[in-house]
Amino acid sequence: MEILWFKHLPSTHKYLIEQIKSKNILPPKAVGVDFQSDGVGSRGNSWIAEEGNLFFSFCVEEKQLPKDLPLASTSIYFSWLMREVLCSLGSKVWLKWPNDFYINDKKIGGTITTKTRTSIIGSIGLNLVLAPSDFGVLDIKIEAKKLSELFIKELEKNISWKNVFSKYKIEFQNSLGFTFHLDGKIVSLADSKLNDDGSIEVERKRVYSLR
Repeated sequence: MEILWFKHLPSTHKYLIEQIKSKNILPPKAVGVDFQSDGVGSRGNSWIAEEGNLFFSFCVEEKQLPKDLPLASTSIYFSWLMREVLCSLGSKVWLKWPNDFYINDKKIGGTITTKTRTSIIGSIGLNLVLAPSDFGVLDIKIEAKKLSELFIKELEKNISWKNVFSKYKIEFQNSLGFTFHLDGKIVSLADSKLNDDGSIEVERKRVYSLR
């Protein structure tokens, strides 16, 4: 998969969606930048940018993903692949449900996913060098471009959801002491149950991770 790298874009996620819709870019393709000024975070929030961090988006056709991957759990899938890359380099990063990257108890990044027609656009932001207050920084040194290339290689292996989930469900136990946002309120994960499709059951609701 080719990676297009720019000095600056307002948002790699928005850029790739626009380019896919206008058919200027066809999947598979990836986009990275040295700096973005209007990044997209979870729940419509902005992802605060610091130059030197990872701002990276990629698109694939739905049919290019593993056949057993539940569409609503693509964010978990992409996040786990990045986690595997980072851990292979010596990081102690872990994933809080559904797709937030943590070092100890500090969030260092996250993944968002959008479906446009038959294309899946994933975006990963990681604090590689700098972080806002109350956030953490990755515990190893690696350049954004190199990390993007390693992730794409991992993605192209087309690892099955079964393989990914068998590991993810073990690490899910680390999430039980944390909270997440549900219908505008903060909810504890302590009593949640993880389902085989990546969703959780909490407060009598089945909650999926696609965002």
